Amino acid sequence: MCFQKIPETNQLQANEFFNEVIPAGKPLVIRGLVKDWPLVKAGIKSPFDFCNYLMRFDQGQNFNTVYGPASVRGRIFYNQDMSGLNCQSEQKKLAASLQFLLNNLQTSPAPTLAIQSVILDQHLPGLTNENQLALLANKASPRLWIGNKTIVAAHYDASDNIACCVAGKRIFTVFPPDQVKNLYVGPFEFTPSGVSVSMVDFDNPDYEKFPDFKVAENNGFQAELHPGDAIYIPYLWWHHVRALSELNALVNYWWNESPPVFGAPGNALQHTLLSLKNASPTQKQAWKALFDYYIFNENPAAIAYIPEERQGILGKLKTETVQAFKNGLIKALNKIN
Repeated sequence: MCFQKIPETNQLQANEFFNEVIPAGKPLVIRGLVKDWPLVKAGIKSPFDFCNYLMRFDQGQNFNTVYGPASVRGRIFYNQDMSGLNCQSEQKKLAASLQFLLNNLQTSPAPTLAIQSVILDQHLPGLTNENQLALLANKASPRLWIGNKTIVAAHYDASDNIACCVAGKRIFTVFPPDQVKNLYVGPFEFTPSGVSVSMVDFDNPDYEKFPDFKVAENNGFQAELHPGDAIYIPYLWWHHVRALSELNALVNYWWNESPPVFGAPGNALQHTLLSLKNASPTQKQAWKALFDYYIFNENPAAIAYIPEERQGILGKLKTETVQAFKNGLIKALNKIN
């Protein structure tokens, strides 16, 4: 597979990031963004130093931890017939999981282990005081991800994301949102980790089964991150993440840079699936026209002919307008059998 290179920079100021990078809606690799973190320096020194540094902040809590046999070769995914998953999740102590990783540094292939989405301020208090991301200025709560040579299938997040490589190396392969049609997305509600994923095995793509994946490849971007590097992944961009080292760790920040919304767009998508998925083709086309007009129309002149005080939900949102609209929606949803 041959992907385009993700653009890179070696320095980035906060005003440039928020005024230029985010509005552009394109991924960006920021080399050396967190190279001065003590956490990164410990990881560069050795896996043992990295684990010892982390244990300074451990409170003995259980973390969500994924285990899989060596046969899965790190790919956290479905089992062969999709009757379940190829890994299992458990609640485990940090010390036990880190020791497992250290004990298997020389094992190839090693059993899969991934400690997922550890909210640092809650579970490892004090660590963020020594490892701060000035670029975001406390805009988001950092989360820690630790594992061995894991592979996370391509998926999206309904947030902007900065992911910082703090130990080991990782390859990020990203796709713009419009490539969803070429990524062969799996089940909506039955997923390996809460979000739908691409069913394509990036190590061995089956082009007979997934022919349009070649189109996604031509529109994809890739970069390898080393300790201290970071990547900005825009809202709803698909990303496939491969950890290359026997011990890898990532600190990421999710936040939403969009204007205030009154409800998660993902909920609207789910309700639309319920209400329109089985509609006739004619009905779908009719509703598509209404969605294009009411939701995706960026022309302010579209409602200029309506007096401002009568624009309601179509105009500038006011608290009382939103509340009345929400109340009506709740009543309608409660009537669904």
